Amino acid sequence: MPQDGGSAGAIDTSKPHPARIYDYLLGGKDNYDVDRRAADALAAAAPEVRIGVRANRDFMRRAVRFVVDSGVRQILDIGTGLPTTPNVHETAHEVAPDVRVAYVDNDPIVNAHADALLSRSGATSIILGDLRDPRAILDHPDVRAVIDFGRPVAVLLVAVVHFLTDEDGPAGIIATLRDALPDGSYLVLTHATGDFADRTAAQAVYSKASASLTLRPRAAVERFFDGFDLLEPGLAQVPFWRPDSQPPPRSHEIGFYGGVARKNA
Repeated sequence: MPQDGGSAGAIDTSKPHPARIYDYLLGGKDNYDVDRRAADALAAAAPEVRIGVRANRDFMRRAVRFVVDSGVRQILDIGTGLPTTPNVHETAHEVAPDVRVAYVDNDPIVNAHADALLSRSGATSIILGDLRDPRAILDHPDVRAVIDFGRPVAVLLVAVVHFLTDEDGPAGIIATLRDALPDGSYLVLTHATGDFADRTAAQAVYSKASASLTLRPRAAVERFFDGFDLLEPGLAQVPFWRPDSQPPPRSHEIGFYGGVARKNA
């Protein structure tokens, strides 16, 4: 999310953007030299970051399969990032082909790439939106065309809330999303942390990017699930949330928490 009040539709290639940094760390090609320099600096400051972002994506896929297996047929993915195969709707459709997905990101480059990949069946949409204005996301006609908020929805906030500062009021933002969801909905959230190593140097890399990075401890991340019931194993480092294979080496160093929670009556 832009920190300077810039419009979500303005392409700024003078600063690194988190989605493009992430893309580069995953081995993607939709990034610029400024993003690659920032990502290399990030990897120098936090050597586990490359396995961390892959573990984060693997968590997302496991979580998507879980919520779809649980009966959810609608997903609102906010802060989607640049498309990486398999992406959310591809993962969901492996389980149930009738899942509908609305993607939201504030980077117009993400918007353009995602739009080119989405089917025209009406089962997916992509909009430009900023998590700091959740009401605008919830009310957007292209979201409403895909998502029926009268039926359970899985909201994905994967590697995005840590780009909200405390002044942005992240707990209130998530509460606005939560209150729009019916019972039986899910929240899937991952968040960067400095609990496992001093990552102030990595955090400093984002001070020159389009969004700053706020590392939060476990207790602070758990509070984002207020009003939901965290499912087993609770909030965990992402490789250890219901793994379906052996976690990669150095997994205990990975500074990403992840959790899945259900909204109940």
